[in-house]
This record gives sequence, structure tokens and C-alpha cells, in this order.
Amino acid sequence: MKSSDLRTKTADELKEEMIKLRKEQFNLRFQQASGQLENTARCRQVRRDIARVKTVLQSLQAAS
Repeated sequence: MKSSDLRTKTADELKEEMIKLRKEQFNLRFQQASGQLENTARCRQVRRDIARVKTVLQSLQAAS
């Protein structure tokens, strides 16, 4: 996910994306705890995607 893609979305779409990413992060943590997680790099990707969404949301709120 690129930040340029995120900047074209509305605040509501970004909040929905944040919810989706948080759910995925929870599921990945659960899989890791039970030893079922195969792609461990995905945890890091999701964490960084959440940070990107938060950054774009903050910039939208600061602009308005």
C-alpha cells in the first residue's frame, strides 16, 4: 500500500481501512501465538500500513 494511494481516499474510507488492518493484525498475532503463522514479514507490513493510514488521517485532520 502506497501513501499516494491513501491520500486519494476520504477520511471515512481511511477509517474503514484502519479497521480492516487492525483486524488483520489481531489475526496475525493470534496465528503467531498458536504457531500457525507462515509469513512472519506480513506482521511488519501490516504495522507499517497502519502507521501510513494514521499519518494520512492526521494530515487530513490538520488541513481541515
